[in-house]
Amino acid sequence: MDIEQVRTFLAVAAHGSFQEAANRVHVTQSTVSARIQGLENYLNARLFVRNRAGATLTPAGRRFLRHAKTLVLTLEQARHDVGLPSRFRASITVGARIALWDGFLPLWAGRMRELAPDVSLSSEIGFEDDLMRRIVEGTLDLALMYTPQHSAGLQVEHLFDETLVLVTSDPKRTELDDGYVYVSWGPTFYAQHSKVYPDLERPAQMANIGWLGLQLILANGGTCFVPERVAAPYVRAGCLHFAPDSPRFLLPAYVVYPLESESPVLETALSTLRTIIKERSPADGGTPTECTPEPIAVSGHPPEQPHAPAPAPESTLN
Repeated sequence: MDIEQVRTFLAVAAHGSFQEAANRVHVTQSTVSARIQGLENYLNARLFVRNRAGATLTPAGRRFLRHAKTLVLTLEQARHDVGLPSRFRASITVGARIALWDGFLPLWAGRMRELAPDVSLSSEIGFEDDLMRRIVEGTLDLALMYTPQHSAGLQVEHLFDETLVLVTSDPKRTELDDGYVYVSWGPTFYAQHSKVYPDLERPAQMANIGWLGLQLILANGGTCFVPERVAAPYVRAGCLHFAPDSPRFLLPAYVVYPLESESPVLETALSTLRTIIKERSPADGGTPTECTPEPIAVSGHPPEQPHAPAPAPESTLN
């Protein structure tokens, strides 16, 4: 038995399909089948029942599930702990959508450093599919996202509701014209958006994250839906404007974590998250450094700096 067989088992168990598991772990379906067969031979037990509906765990598979998660988690923790400097007693790895790192999770990271300075903190960005896979595999301790998948052995906890608002570069430009950038906030937003704008044709511009939508309208003008707390500092700075009389959409934010975790700091991390949410309004935002899109280096050359950047407003994050 090797660890990749165990990771593949967890992927099949989480998604109920050998083909879907193959897509998630980036191998062929035949490789998935071979890994599962090798694992079943090692354990001398059948782990899945395969039929047209997919793959379901057998009683033996359900019993092995907890051990499989423990195996992966133990290996990952060993990898981190072996290389952990002596001044740290533990480590924790957190992954989240980029919008949740914008203004919100950095506050949590700072509070964690104050409360647990002897804990090494790893911060990562990802999309839902990757974050869920990492949680299942045990390579993340916490994952924050908008559209989690419910899976055996995982707790999905609602944190707060984002309010998606329409922002515009020009207060006179509030219609969803060719300057509108559709940001893919997931199936819930898509359903609400389609209901409010049933006759809207495919937008000329689309983005898969809110940060990119903001960069596009800051650079070229236009409109897009982003979380109110993310938009607020740009509006205060005069970079953008809230479109009057536009619809507002709710987007729930969740934290996902293992039900059975041996992490000595998981509860501290969770309680700190809950405390920060209680202390702050979801509409609170950070401070943009400027009203122009963020410069990006090209072909090894340093990024060009914008001329005469707009002054940043006073921070509200203290």
